[in-house]
Amino acid sequence: MNSFENIINPMKWLMASLLLASAVGCGSSSSSTSAAPAAVATTVLPGVAGTTGANATNPTVITANPRNLATSVPTSTNSWNGAANVVTGTLVQATFNTAMDPVTLNSAPAGTLSTFTLKTTTGSVNVAGTVAMNTANTVATFTPSAALSANTSYTATVTTAAKNAGSVTAMPMSVAWSFTTNATALTGQAPVNLLTAGDFVIRANTGITYNGTAGAAAITGDIGISPNAASFITGFTVFAVDALNDFATAAEVVSPGKIYAPGYIGGQIGSTGLTPAKMTAAQNDNVTAYNDAAGRTAGTGTFLNAGTGSLDGLTLVPGVYTWGTDLISSAGSTGNVTISGGPDDVFIFQVAGYFRPGNGSNMILSNPAGGALPQAKNIFWQVAGSDVTLGTTAHIEGVVLSVGFITLNAGATANSRLLAQTAVTVGGTVTQPAP
Repeated sequence: MNSFENIINPMKWLMASLLLASAVGCGSSSSSTSAAPAAVATTVLPGVAGTTGANATNPTVITANPRNLATSVPTSTNSWNGAANVVTGTLVQATFNTAMDPVTLNSAPAGTLSTFTLKTTTGSVNVAGTVAMNTANTVATFTPSAALSANTSYTATVTTAAKNAGSVTAMPMSVAWSFTTNATALTGQAPVNLLTAGDFVIRANTGITYNGTAGAAAITGDIGISPNAASFITGFTVFAVDALNDFATAAEVVSPGKIYAPGYIGGQIGSTGLTPAKMTAAQNDNVTAYNDAAGRTAGTGTFLNAGTGSLDGLTLVPGVYTWGTDLISSAGSTGNVTISGGPDDVFIFQVAGYFRPGNGSNMILSNPAGGALPQAKNIFWQVAGSDVTLGTTAHIEGVVLSVGFITLNAGATANSRLLAQTAVTVGGTVTQPAP
């Protein structure tokens, strides 16, 4: 008997332990010190890999703006509605991995739906605002009805009520992220909406000329012209025109980049099909984007005429800078300028005259907090004067919106979009900014 009990008693203890663990794991309440296995998460961060929500099949939020744990977020946003500046609470955006059903997300007037909400992290009341999807139904934007409170933590949530196109599949998990506003009330800038002009790394009205090394892989992205025709695009080694005459390819335009123009002329490039409408829309949107940047409230104090018209040695922080004069920089490292901020910060530079960075000058991106750098897609140079001319081997970061012509001299480099209302000449290299 003693021998039999020595075998049975440990088995009884083991069975009891397994039953207890099973009961705890099935949802019974426990303290924070319980040894029970962790429950499966029902809410995840945007883009978290390895979760049920972050795969190609199920819809989920892949990125968010402001980013999770972002700090010093402006309390309101300054943007352009096509006619005037509009100040709203800071926009909160969720980008999905697939097209979504807007019926499950849109909320206008405020409070119609509670799929995408914003509230203070310690509160329970939703911030009043509206939700709208972009035309592709991949980005939802929550617009607060009023400015957010300063020095406050907010949490945004997209619930499982959000469904993909056709309401076929719901998000399997809610997605939530938090950010903290600036210590003092601050109006940030929304990026300039380039609309269809943003489809091009170079876009011009009257001409595009390449005078760099023949056959060099000099331009990354699509280029296009309107209203002038294909014959005003010169200097390129054209490989082929597609069968519908919608676009051409060239040695100097890195594949899959294309060349667009509104008419087939001289056996070169152009279109008898869709390209004229495409290029007319981009031409109009180029003007709209320029007016957006020019219409932002002008800089004051240190943001007005910084460096008295010279970028030499300046460190520029997020916001709108305004120069009522020409803007230049000296040759070499003396002419270097630092653009300082984070990846979501927006910089708008309004220049009344011409803009001419000197030979060998550089634009340096930095983040004093040690995180991700400012992004060229969020940097805008709006130039009302005769020209934007980069000296030899000079470097520029950001989108250039110019009434006059744009010229990159030999060896100049641009992490940029060059959008001119006249002509563009390239003797160096141009790479479209990362999306």
